[in-house]
Amino acid sequence: MFIRAEKLTHTYMPGTPFAAEALEDVTFNLKKGRVALLIGPSGSGKSTLIQHLNGLLKPSSGQVYFDDQPVGGNNKSNLLKLRRRVGLVFQMPEEQFFCETVYDEVAFAPRNLGLADQALQSRVEEALVKVGLVPADFIDRHPFHLSSGQKRLVAIAAVLSLKPEVLVLDEPTAGLDPAGRRSLFDLLATLNKDDQMTILISTHHFDEAVVLADQVLVLRRGKLIMDGTRDEIFSRRLELERLGLALPAVTEIIHDLAEAGLPVTKNVYTIEEARREINRLKASESR
Repeated sequence: MFIRAEKLTHTYMPGTPFAAEALEDVTFNLKKGRVALLIGPSGSGKSTLIQHLNGLLKPSSGQVYFDDQPVGGNNKSNLLKLRRRVGLVFQMPEEQFFCETVYDEVAFAPRNLGLADQALQSRVEEALVKVGLVPADFIDRHPFHLSSGQKRLVAIAAVLSLKPEVLVLDEPTAGLDPAGRRSLFDLLATLNKDDQMTILISTHHFDEAVVLADQVLVLRRGKLIMDGTRDEIFSRRLELERLGLALPAVTEIIHDLAEAGLPVTKNVYTIEEARREINRLKASESR
């Protein structure tokens, strides 16, 4: 498997009266080129989990593997190589910013890899174009003076400048309006399809993200309690509700119709799919 965790456990402040177990015996596999959702209530351990995937946090016990190699340890060179391959975008983009211009922010990582002059400029412009930002309009702007959506895109561009194989995003829709959310998930779909990028999205707002998902992981109080395909997980409506998680809005409506006795297919996730399903019902009733 491309990424796998085996009995991953993480305890904050171990050995103190404030010790708190954020993850407990979490085991899962992610295949290369797939899109996975990591969902769960606030405080379920999602952010802690994803920070293990590129070695930002070390397990208290258990192990994460990337491309069959263990993640972590004290070898700085290996960690740097890993972080070039596994890019992490934080929930608050400004947590990643420390340069005074968008150009320098996006250029920071490839510059440290030795790129300079035209090669560096091309890499920066390529990353900005990929996320839908016109380089000439943004390279001289201060990252902190951008809108929430633009900050998010610059943070993603800064990660993409390293040409990673995996993109991990923590609550990527925070602070975005509906148009911004649609644009973001269009971008992720393109990265997955055109660049064969493996993507893991950690979120508890997944109406738009569910369309992309091949796999869904569900965390509760640090434990992985569900792991399956999108259809498998979202067919378990009552279990998700007990966790405080609702189905995607469109899927919720379709399930309501099914519970009312209408012969609908439940694995519907978009308005277009719902429209086709309802038109199919109308056509069958008119025969």
